[in-house]
Amino acid sequence: MSEFQDWSFDAANFAGRVRLFPLPDLVMFPHVLQPLHIFEPRYRAMFEAALADDQLLGMAVLAPGWEQNYEGRPALQPFACLGRIATHQRLADGRYNLLLQGVRRIKLLSELPPKFAYREAEVAICDDVYAPGAAQTRAQLRRRLVENFKELLPKLPDAHEQLDQLLGSEIPLGMLTDLVAYALDLGLELKQRLLGEVDVDARAQLLLERLDRLSTEPLGSSDRTNPFPPNFSLN
Repeated sequence: MSEFQDWSFDAANFAGRVRLFPLPDLVMFPHVLQPLHIFEPRYRAMFEAALADDQLLGMAVLAPGWEQNYEGRPALQPFACLGRIATHQRLADGRYNLLLQGVRRIKLLSELPPKFAYREAEVAICDDVYAPGAAQTRAQLRRRLVENFKELLPKLPDAHEQLDQLLGSEIPLGMLTDLVAYALDLGLELKQRLLGEVDVDARAQLLLERLDRLSTEPLGSSDRTNPFPPNFSLN
């Protein structure tokens, strides 16, 4: 397995074009590590091209109805996550296991004409927005989000220790919302909405409303925490 790469991202030098890795059921967020398993020939070619170039992939989500044209170019959701290859392993049969580090929200502007087996798009980086008018209530919003999230954490000692250290630090609210949104099984529609929301306070409030509901639902509810660490996602 290769060594971990530098996770810093220089937006000023980003060309605005990215290779797309569309999946039907995975919404990735900035600030998280996502394990991926790549086996389709077109996505193996995509990964190898990215590895030899900027090491960036756009984790996109297939829009409803993708089943009718999966082998082609089905429609995509408008927002995606730009990820940097952190580490990878090439298997004997040519497949890959990798860890992708989310670095930025992106909006898909236009898909490039077909040139390779995989897809490419022109994208715009979507930076977090902190509204000046919400500064006074932001600390309380953050505290409530941390408290509610801790109540839903899986009862895994190692996970609790790592996440308690993280949540106890003064990480930005935008990063906190992305970690919470990723860790909870909130459904594709809500996760896609959270990914597309650049107003950090609005994103946190949207999460709090769902967490408040989760705290009163029975344990059999499907909206619970994902495995920690997450399982590999297949293409």
